[in-house]
Amino acid sequence: MSGCAGAAGGGVSASGSESDSASGVVTSEPASASAEVSGTEFSGLENSGESASDAASKTAAPVWSEMQPEGSMELLYATQFTVDVYEGGYELIQIQDDGKYLVVPETMPVPEGVPDSITVLQKPLDHVYLAATSAMDLIAAIGRTDRITLSGTKESGWYVEAAKEAMKAGTLTYAGKYSAPDYEKILADGCDLAVESTMIYHTPDVKEQLSQLKIPVLVERSSYEEHPLGRMEWIRLYGVLFDEEEKAEQLFKKNMEALDGVLSEQPAGKTAAFFYITSNGAVNVRKPGDYVAKMIGLAGGSYVPQSASEEENALSTMNMQMETFYAEAKDADILIYNSTIDGELETLDQLLAKSPLLADFKAVKEGNVWCTGKNMFQETMGLGNMILDLHTVFAEEEPADGELHYLHRLQ
Repeated sequence: MSGCAGAAGGGVSASGSESDSASGVVTSEPASASAEVSGTEFSGLENSGESASDAASKTAAPVWSEMQPEGSMELLYATQFTVDVYEGGYELIQIQDDGKYLVVPETMPVPEGVPDSITVLQKPLDHVYLAATSAMDLIAAIGRTDRITLSGTKESGWYVEAAKEAMKAGTLTYAGKYSAPDYEKILADGCDLAVESTMIYHTPDVKEQLSQLKIPVLVERSSYEEHPLGRMEWIRLYGVLFDEEEKAEQLFKKNMEALDGVLSEQPAGKTAAFFYITSNGAVNVRKPGDYVAKMIGLAGGSYVPQSASEEENALSTMNMQMETFYAEAKDADILIYNSTIDGELETLDQLLAKSPLLADFKAVKEGNVWCTGKNMFQETMGLGNMILDLHTVFAEEEPADGELHYLHRLQ
């Protein structure tokens, strides 16, 4: 009952209004009377002690070809997924360049005649194998790490606190990385969904094997969102999957409101480079169209080096020789060292040990060099806080201790 009632209550407006502010769903027509009757029937079944599966089995299955969407989720920034809402609480997720997923409420039967091109996800989804690390923070934010029982990342590889705690408690266990999952363990756990990153495309045989084992595979594409806040908006997709649409909507709205002041301010006029030094002495930088470069822009800064866009491929980063980086970023107001690959730095001496040429940079001379925390890239819900951090660094000479979430100054 809860799956149906939640979707009907937050997904489609019975009055036929244009937009439901609680759920972010735009409706095209009023819900029909049959939906209300259906809800009453399930209430009675619950009171009689029948399970959701019993209720679903006694409900006549709708015919897919006769079903029409009643509304769609109104997305602000995300472009890599859509959600259409159907009568009875059914929701159709479409992920760009991946596929379509029909989310079936726990109390409803699978519609007849669903084409093979649509993957059916029958709720509850409570034995999920998660190989897409960026999704965990969003799922944790809506309080649904309990639905993730299998991890594609070892405990030592997690920086999301909820994931580390779940692995310590034994409620989340390692089931092999995305390229070599433990199929026996996944089957024994009763896995009902595998959430993969786009890395799965490099091992298509794994995706095929999971499908043959009747385990639905959803490929998470938040990393392909062009707007930084589009990545965070994927929390609304996980709200659909795990019956937390209202909470997801509220959390996303709260984060947007926290950024209102920053996004409306005039640029600070500061330039910033975001980089790390590779093992062979090259400089790895983000391309100007990358989401990190865009966060710098949203925070009021200007990203350098701009010439990084000259290398045309699908990657969001590129390597350049130190001499080239020197020429383009020597006069940058701020340097930000990316700790994700190389580990966190604490001092300028550690930075200069990687490349003495950096001593000539304006930001090094003025002590305006910062380093990210290693948790930044796993904590997708923290993107708003990262923008606030960048804005603070651009606007204040000496940020107060504890004011920043993901950046610390090199001493």
